[in-house]
Amino acid sequence: MNILAICGAGNKNRNTAAMLKSAFDGAMSLPCTTGEMIYLYDLNFRGCIGCHSCKLLDENRFAHCAMRDDLTPVLEKAIAADVLLIGSPIYFSDITGETRSFMERYFFPGITYNKDRAPTYPKRTKVGWVFTMNAPGEVYRDFFDGLVSMANRIIGDSEYVMAYHTQQMEDYSKYAANMFDVEMVKRRHIEQFPKDCDAAFEMGKRLAMTHE
Repeated sequence: MNILAICGAGNKNRNTAAMLKSAFDGAMSLPCTTGEMIYLYDLNFRGCIGCHSCKLLDENRFAHCAMRDDLTPVLEKAIAADVLLIGSPIYFSDITGETRSFMERYFFPGITYNKDRAPTYPKRTKVGWVFTMNAPGEVYRDFFDGLVSMANRIIGDSEYVMAYHTQQMEDYSKYAANMFDVEMVKRRHIEQFPKDCDAAFEMGKRLAMTHE
């Protein structure tokens, strides 16, 4: 079984990367698995340019992104994966730009403009999302549910875990950031964030188990 984790966070040592690694470890805890974690910020790529090449009735182009850059091999790995894990912090009420660009180029070739909108990829892939944010937990549920619904239709069965009121800075006093309840945030990082990572681990393991 092939596990692929896509990290859309700029920092490899903070909340999103840690939580995604837990999900990856959960999936990899099953026997007979191979896997890889890819950090989008390490790559040089762009989002979809709207060329519609992936919709051409040409067996060499259909359902494949025509752009050639660092994301090209990642897309092929995503299509081949049995379990795909995607992690992103929330910036301005959305996933990061890198995560969005990956999604555009991965999701768009996966559907046609035909009336049935049938998925085009050769197999269904389990998808697990990891979201982190400094906002309250309920703020983005509709947004997360929308991403899950889209992935369900185009890629395969999808679910998510999230961490909220996350600690972004070690010393908040050094930043223009006095809107936060710092003691609450630090307490949650000690008490709750390990539980969030455990939930991510269990999601990854569950997705891998249900694929077997």
